[in-house]
Amino acid sequence: MRRVCFLLRVKPDRLDEYRQRHHAVWPEMQQALRETGWHNYSLFLTDDGLLVGYLETEDFEAAQAGMAEREINRRWQSEMADFFEDLESGSADTDMRPLTEVFHLD
Repeated sequence: MRRVCFLLRVKPDRLDEYRQRHHAVWPEMQQALRETGWHNYSLFLTDDGLLVGYLETEDFEAAQAGMAEREINRRWQSEMADFFEDLESGSADTDMRPLTEVFHLD
């Protein structure tokens, strides 16, 4: 299982709404994540908008591709895009760039 960590930035004026949206992630979206190989997935948010994502997956590229094929993900990404700063692709799920792991205590 590969551990993946990524960073994004949420607009400071949208932090409260971003938190609220993630207290009620659509059940269909959660199921799609599970079905496409996203395990132990967490998001952490600082008060200045730094978003840290963590997940475990067998194949990150395949997990991303699986979500890209899901209509529920396209709807979610469309609704969430305006929450983020500096998205190159216009979508948070395609702007995720995994960080390089330099240490792990097992």
